[in-house]
Amino acid sequence: MPGAGPAGRRLRLCSCEVVSVTTGEFVHDGHRLTYDDYGSGARPFVLLPGLLLPRLMHRPLAQALAERGNRVITLDLLGHGASDRPRDMWRYSMSLFGAQTVALLDHLELEEAVVGGTSLGANVTLEAAVRAPERMRGLVIEMPVLDNALLACGVIFTPLLVGLTFGEPLVRLASRIAGRIPRGLSHLTDVGLEWISQDPAPSAAVLQGLFFGRIAPPRTERSRIESRSLVIGHPRDPLHPFSDSDMLVRELRNGRLLEANSILEMRLAPARLTDEIARFLDECWREPARVAGGRAERATA
Repeated sequence: MPGAGPAGRRLRLCSCEVVSVTTGEFVHDGHRLTYDDYGSGARPFVLLPGLLLPRLMHRPLAQALAERGNRVITLDLLGHGASDRPRDMWRYSMSLFGAQTVALLDHLELEEAVVGGTSLGANVTLEAAVRAPERMRGLVIEMPVLDNALLACGVIFTPLLVGLTFGEPLVRLASRIAGRIPRGLSHLTDVGLEWISQDPAPSAAVLQGLFFGRIAPPRTERSRIESRSLVIGHPRDPLHPFSDSDMLVRELRNGRLLEANSILEMRLAPARLTDEIARFLDECWREPARVAGGRAERATA
């Protein structure tokens, strides 16, 4: 079901390239979801942000890939960014986020797309691939959170959940202050301010819902995914251990592993990884969508 009319704007990427951006929304399961649509054409790529982060997180990557002829759609999942943020924890789970991603394809009347995301978005990508494998032209999975990250998830997110719940008045005050700070200093600063300025109650509900649900499709389901997949991992991060990325690429039937230099490479010096993702998208649209029985391979930098 379409929502309000889209708002268009244009972003200048260099002296000669301008990419159009349209903000739209649609209603899924009674709630409004917001997205940005960069570029145009017949090569759609859906990008999903990390936990509690807005779609703004992926704006630089979306712009760069749109400049290369892709249509890139960044989505605020329920409870994130400008989408509706109900306070009921049962409305949040990886499987429900996967359903919202497929609903975006329905709304945009896309028969298939490459789907990708970071951290939470990586796990939601796996959920979408399990839910609608015939719609997945390819998968880009950056920093998945799987079996080897469970202890770190508990250590990191339990204090955050406690703080959001029992420290709600202080957190709400901080969010109001952050909401008044002007944007535009830098992209990373804007993303951080958007994260801080969120109402803490819905954010706590998101965390609670994820704690009581599955973190990702189980290994038996992941091993049946046939979509061509680019898995991006990096060392020295307990929340997104490289061992999870390495394990996943061995489980997937057509997986390729790309090692980032660090968790900050995509955010601070993204040129190399952007080039790799662009080449992967070219491959996805140039070759058949799925190749049964393919072997996992490692991408060279």
